[in-house]
Amino acid sequence: MASDMLLNLVAEHGPWVLLVFYLLYRDLQKDQATRAVLDKNSSILIEITTIIRERLPSAGGRVG
Repeated sequence: MASDMLLNLVAEHGPWVLLVFYLLYRDLQKDQATRAVLDKNSSILIEITTIIRERLPSAGGRVG
């Protein structure tokens, strides 16, 4: 069914339909790559924050 619809669109509107689908597909890939990088950066920042919190003295702790 989906292939019939795609073939009808290509037959009626020519290569523009393929170009639009290709560009949408590439945009999806770009969004997925961006999300993967942001997720990795977030996990690194969480690790750095955890390390800093472990090494700093607590604000309510005793001095000296």
